[in-house]
Amino acid sequence: MVGGSVKIFWIGIRVLLACLSLLFGGMFYSAHRTSLKTHRMKAKSPSTANAELTVFFISDVHRRRVPEKLLNKVRSHFGSVDLVIIGGDVAEKGVPLERVKNNVEKLATLGPVYYIWGNNDREIGESNVREIIADVGGTILDNGSVRIPMHPDWIISGADDPSSGNTNLQKAVSFEEDYTYQLVAVHNPSLFNKIMKISKPVLLVGGHTHGGQIRFGPFGMQPKGEFKDDDDECAQLISNGFGTTLVPLRFGAPPETHLITVRYKKRSGTI
Repeated sequence: MVGGSVKIFWIGIRVLLACLSLLFGGMFYSAHRTSLKTHRMKAKSPSTANAELTVFFISDVHRRRVPEKLLNKVRSHFGSVDLVIIGGDVAEKGVPLERVKNNVEKLATLGPVYYIWGNNDREIGESNVREIIADVGGTILDNGSVRIPMHPDWIISGADDPSSGNTNLQKAVSFEEDYTYQLVAVHNPSLFNKIMKISKPVLLVGGHTHGGQIRFGPFGMQPKGEFKDDDDECAQLISNGFGTTLVPLRFGAPPETHLITVRYKKRSGTI
């Protein structure tokens, strides 16, 4: 009788271990998927749209390698995009500089790179990050705004991450010259409400939360990422991000990147 109980116990242990192996295997697989979400929106304008701005957004790469498969997915929609926004945490402590450099170089083949600081990037050295972005001709949005080439009606603004203690939102969203549309990128979406109080962007993008990374249905440490295009407010994108932190696992919050097409009305006289 005792021998039979012991046998049942070990069978139960084996079944439990098999289930855990399947669970963790699935979580590891989920964390390494390559997903491109597409979003279409229209800039709030009383006039008929006659132009398009295309934006590729990726955040929270951390330790992952950017695969050629992802680049091909973007190219299958557009040969190139107007903006490649790297929304912070392109690296973290321990990630080889060569991997970060390779990832950024791959992303730069899609279009002009615009980068904002995340809370982990400086762990590999601020000067290293600046050099990697400069080497691909990219722009770091250090609490500032720049006009978007080929789309003179638009500016893109970006702020440093709150973890740096250098965040200056008023400076970030200010621009001395005339413009019609504004896109604002920050790593931490907790800044969204503050930005909307001092500016009127068409689109806000951010990451950082990983969608909770591991969540069970509606329950997670952070809200799941989403794209909202509300007629009464600016469109907002909070991404689940591409990579992981602490553990290379995801559940209920798959990795994602984003291809956003914004239709808008050009001002008369602009090319």
